[in-house]
Amino acid sequence: MFSSSRPNVATVSEWDDRYRAGQQASADNADKPIPLVLEFTQALTPGIALDLACGPGRNAIYLAERGWRVTAVDGSRVAIELLRANAPSVDARVADLEAGEFEAQPEAFDLVLSCYYFQRSLIPPMKAALRPGGRLIIIVLLAGADRPQGTPTRAWPGELRGFFSDWAILHYLERETGESGHRYGVAELVAQKPD
Repeated sequence: MFSSSRPNVATVSEWDDRYRAGQQASADNADKPIPLVLEFTQALTPGIALDLACGPGRNAIYLAERGWRVTAVDGSRVAIELLRANAPSVDARVADLEAGEFEAQPEAFDLVLSCYYFQRSLIPPMKAALRPGGRLIIIVLLAGADRPQGTPTRAWPGELRGFFSDWAILHYLERETGESGHRYGVAELVAQKPD
């Protein structure tokens, strides 16, 4: 999402321009957490969370308001400035995930989120960042039928689930997004790291 090395993907400056203009992928719900995050975190005891590719932080803000200690990371400086202004308690960091500018400590988090951002090389570090028993919530865009093997930024059907075959899958669904601003189907996964 934050590098021109991936074709047809917005650059950091393009994301900065979008956020500066108030345009977000789901502008009609920009101030609300993603429903999947809401559903699978409401009953959790607050702990330490990591929100990767957080944008202006709708999920990070929601978690922080409920007592979570949140680290939120995005490549857009504008998005992080917006997040810092709205939620000073969130540890909001500018880092290009594709370039490896952020490294999560192993077993440091109870919850890891990555919503509407797909980078295959981030899956192992996200898994490692969770403590045993911790939860991972991921939503990725799916490639269209014309790309059965996926793309650099979109998974193929069933791919996301395959990364977590040895974990407890609490939720997995491939569907149309239902959110404005997303033209492709999504795969959503909630998994729990083995103890």
